[in-house]
Amino acid sequence: MQRTRSVVGIISAFALVAAACGDDSGAEPTAAPPESTTARPESTGATPESTAATPEAGKRPGEDVTVSFARANWDTGYFQAAVYKALLEELGYTVTDPSQAELSPVTFYPLLAEGKYDLWVNGWFPLHDDLLAGELPDGNLVGTKAQKIGAEMPAGALQGFIIDVATATQYGITMLDDIGDDPVIAALFDTDGDGKADIAGCNEGWGCQITINDTIEFNGWTDTIEQKSGEYSALWADVVARAGRGESILAYTWTPTAYITQLIPGQDVIWLSLSQPQPDQVGAAALPPDQCPGQPCEMGFAAADIHVVANNTFLEANPAARRLLELVTIPVIDVALQNVRMLNGEDTQLDIDRHAQEWIQANHDIVNSWLTEARSAAG
Repeated sequence: MQRTRSVVGIISAFALVAAACGDDSGAEPTAAPPESTTARPESTGATPESTAATPEAGKRPGEDVTVSFARANWDTGYFQAAVYKALLEELGYTVTDPSQAELSPVTFYPLLAEGKYDLWVNGWFPLHDDLLAGELPDGNLVGTKAQKIGAEMPAGALQGFIIDVATATQYGITMLDDIGDDPVIAALFDTDGDGKADIAGCNEGWGCQITINDTIEFNGWTDTIEQKSGEYSALWADVVARAGRGESILAYTWTPTAYITQLIPGQDVIWLSLSQPQPDQVGAAALPPDQCPGQPCEMGFAAADIHVVANNTFLEANPAARRLLELVTIPVIDVALQNVRMLNGEDTQLDIDRHAQEWIQANHDIVNSWLTEARSAAG
């Protein structure tokens, strides 16, 4: 039963992000199709040797260059970091371990601009636009020293608010407005006894934490809704436990992630829409009414493009790395599948590194074309 739910959740995750893309006219990932990553060997605890073949005359333009690599402090981005690290190493770069530099966005972006780090692969836009616009101590903006680059996952993420189907059905809730505008309804989601609806929200320092608070204030809901911030995985575990007990739940979540294999949109939960999202977050997702009954489905967050964000000086000094970062794309379904593997216990760094190498092997033709073009860019 759990395996069936996981498969349904994966399919839902892919459908959600496909809907966010709107139609087939946009840029599509160039890596192998999803089925190439569905069959995986069991965890052995060992990391296989790199499988991205170097051409016979292949150069190593990154020789003697160390790349200072950070990663975001949400585990649904660990896999992408491992893939990019392995590919940079194929070009000869020495890459620091991103698991040893796990940061929130609000911490990372100023350090990137100051040259403490060269890159990460966890930029969410437009959610992180304000962080690029942040001011440094010298008066410059972060965005004058660093930039988003490439097309890692175009329209690769949806974010929003979910409630349990039972409460939604009983009280006719389809919008976050239904909760924010009615203190009686809001009290159904009160977990701390103050009468306000409590959203299981985001970590301090995440862009979503700021956006959620701004959305509450923008809509005048400060007396009826508040965000509970903390370690997301712990907040989510509590949400799942409360849902299992039949309690009303209100939470923020996102895709791609394995979380929605535990509470499946259209089956266990629904996405809530907003009548007035913030102006910079307008953009309805083309989700079906069984997943998002409040049509049009304005989720309060515009669909996010996931990008690498890198220091300008590093990019200028390393044309091979720059070209690689411009070329790499990772299909959203592949990330969702890997996230489920972590959820099912393959969650050590050795496991994640192995997952990355398996993905590289499964997509060796396109990966080798990226590496060849990156080497050519080095001159």
